[in-house]
Amino acid sequence: MKAVWNGQVIAESDDTVVVENNHYFPKESLRAELIADSTTHTTCPWKGVASYYTLTVDGKSNTDAAWYYPDPKPAASQIKDRVAFWKGVQVTNE
Repeated sequence: MKAVWNGQVIAESDDTVVVENNHYFPKESLRAELIADSTTHTTCPWKGVASYYTLTVDGKSNTDAAWYYPDPKPAASQIKDRVAFWKGVQVTNE
């Protein structure tokens, strides 16, 4: 699977976990130079508190376009150390 935004591959892995139709990529598959921590946090009743990354590619930013659960609740333990995408990031198996 690949996560692509603004013409660049953000993450690529054959080992994603699908939860609620979102592919969660291993954190180590992300291109670290394209992501930056965000101060945004949200809460999911069954997964826990989510943190976000902002993507920056070729001078363009996509705020909070990736999220992860640093300490997921037990029901979502399979997504620990994994990152999912939205806000125009295309996730494809090509």
